[in-house]
Amino acid sequence: MRKIILGILALLIIGGAIYASKVIVDSKTAPKPRVKKEVKIITTDTITNSTVSIVIPANGNLQAKRRVELFAEVTGVFKPTGTLFKTGQGYSAGQSMIIIENSEFYAQVQSSRSNLNNQITAIMPDLRLDYPSSYAQWQSYLDSWDMNATTPALPQPVDDKEKYFITGRNIYTTYYNIKNLESRLGKYRIRAPFNGVLTEAMVTEGTLIRSGQQLGEFIQTGTYELQVAISSEFAGFLKLGESVELKNISDAKIYTGKVSRINGKVDQASQTITTVIEVKDDSLKEGMYLTANLDAQKIENAIEINRSLLQNENQLFAVEDGKLVLKTIQPVHFSDKKVVVKGLENGTVIITQSVPGAYEGMIVKTEEQAAQEKANQTETDQSAIK
Repeated sequence: MRKIILGILALLIIGGAIYASKVIVDSKTAPKPRVKKEVKIITTDTITNSTVSIVIPANGNLQAKRRVELFAEVTGVFKPTGTLFKTGQGYSAGQSMIIIENSEFYAQVQSSRSNLNNQITAIMPDLRLDYPSSYAQWQSYLDSWDMNATTPALPQPVDDKEKYFITGRNIYTTYYNIKNLESRLGKYRIRAPFNGVLTEAMVTEGTLIRSGQQLGEFIQTGTYELQVAISSEFAGFLKLGESVELKNISDAKIYTGKVSRINGKVDQASQTITTVIEVKDDSLKEGMYLTANLDAQKIENAIEINRSLLQNENQLFAVEDGKLVLKTIQPVHFSDKKVVVKGLENGTVIITQSVPGAYEGMIVKTEEQAAQEKANQTETDQSAIK
């Protein structure tokens, strides 16, 4: 009996302990977790509408505005000129660049000159008798004759009779044959057509030059052209004489050029227009790679922003009362990284960098506000320490 009573008491004690512990556990309420609101720190800018120039970027390699490819029209040996015919050699306008041996051909020219002189001398007695009015000018022509100089033009006949007489003696035929030979004689010496530099040399002194052979290439320095392809949609905005900013590949130096030519034909494959920009600078070299920025159009009451800031192609996040709001805008022109937009009022505060996970109504604070709050907290902490 005693064992039974003790077993019942043990069960009661255990049950009471379990009940008591359950009551104690249920009486404790867990504290609600405090949700920490994360406030994004953003960079902003205050809008001021202005006139924005639409800039068309283009690039290409410089080419000399004036270029001459040197070809031989006669055959002979390249004689020394006193200046080496080498790449990079500079020449002044009129300076001899190439002289080809012409002694044999020169003798032929002299022989023809002598023949003409003999023909004119032979008709002088007839001119004195039959055409006395013309005798003086022909005599003066003979007296001034220089066999080593270019043959001067023949005297003009006084009348048709004299003209027929001169023609019948084959004097005009001989004269024009000589002029043809003298023209060819001049091709044995190639002179620089303008101040410039030799960019390519294909022969050297002592080389046997043949007719039709290319000898080199000569360009004028200081004035160059940049040929670029511009989208046809900007055809109406391009203007001759418009200033263009040019930069080298490292953007270390800026040059100023002008639009000198605009092709009247659109390339069907690329739908672009070839535009030529002329630039003058002694530091430039042919073949240099330059980037051009052409001002195609000016947009009034607009701003230029990064394309990454656009939302849904026609919206932009602005800041009002510490929250993000979406503003509807009108994109006007897109470039690789920028977009020109209209539709924002002056004084509107917009974000200048993309905010990950941004949404309308999101609480934000500017960098200036965050810096000010941090400064105020620092002052409070310092006061508490004191």
